[in-house]
Amino acid sequence: MTKKKQKPFRAAILRGLGVVLPPLLTIALFIWAWSMVNNYILQPVDWLAKSVLIASIADISEEQTRTADTAINQGQGPYIPHLVYQTVAGDPDKTVDLSSATADQIYDRYVTMVYLKPWLVAVVFMVLFIIILYFIGELLAAKFGRFAFSQIEKVVNRIPVIRNVYSSVKQVTDFIVGDHDMEFNQVVAVQYPSAGIWSIGFVTGSSMKGVRDHVGEEMISVLMPTSPMPATGFTVTVPKSNTVELDLTIDQAIQFVVSCGVVVPFNQLCEDASQEQQQVAVRNSVDAMLGHLEGESAETTVEESESNENE
Repeated sequence: MTKKKQKPFRAAILRGLGVVLPPLLTIALFIWAWSMVNNYILQPVDWLAKSVLIASIADISEEQTRTADTAINQGQGPYIPHLVYQTVAGDPDKTVDLSSATADQIYDRYVTMVYLKPWLVAVVFMVLFIIILYFIGELLAAKFGRFAFSQIEKVVNRIPVIRNVYSSVKQVTDFIVGDHDMEFNQVVAVQYPSAGIWSIGFVTGSSMKGVRDHVGEEMISVLMPTSPMPATGFTVTVPKSNTVELDLTIDQAIQFVVSCGVVVPFNQLCEDASQEQQQVAVRNSVDAMLGHLEGESAETTVEESESNENE
């Protein structure tokens, strides 16, 4: 009796995890990425900018001058401008204790409050980062830039351990953001990695002439994606007669691979499919239909607005 009562409870917990985990993991991934950027990029840049600004504007004197007219450390000096002192004194966070702070500490807080506000640093950094990426991309488009980058990669590829990590990361990033013309035009089932085991693959094109001539029949190249990360995989050359063309879109095939076979398109469901698979298939089918209708509606709206402008 106890076991029967636990099954619905366990199923409810798993359903809850299925709903909660994806957004939580997505948020956690963004928090981790932001933490890495903040700790290793923003903070060093902030420190460098702050040091340069302090060195440029600091007006600190052991004796009272026309500009450095306010003494710190209970009026015993050194002297700094009254505006700097008053600005830090009005800090609502009271980060600096003016009774014991040094002139450098006061200026450090002053620069942060006036010039390097956190939100401003983030915005400026993003703008500069995009500009830097643009110029790097333009540089790599030139012959000299490609040559210099290839020489750097040669050095990296000679370093043990690092070369293995770098090559793997580069393959993934090149696949995701690379400017390539590779298109998948057909989803097929291939007996891979051995006879009797069928795997989903994407046809990338015709195979090489040497292979076709040796086998004596039409050969095709197929990308066999890996689960649950289809950004990587293996390229195999197989006879076209040994493949099974599937009535699947590229998106549906990717969903199947990413879900490790859990998400099956509605038109490919078998009679003995589980109830959960049927529910997921119906939901995905409805979502795809709604997305298609929204896309058509948006295109119609754009066409109508363009025709009105022409009139």
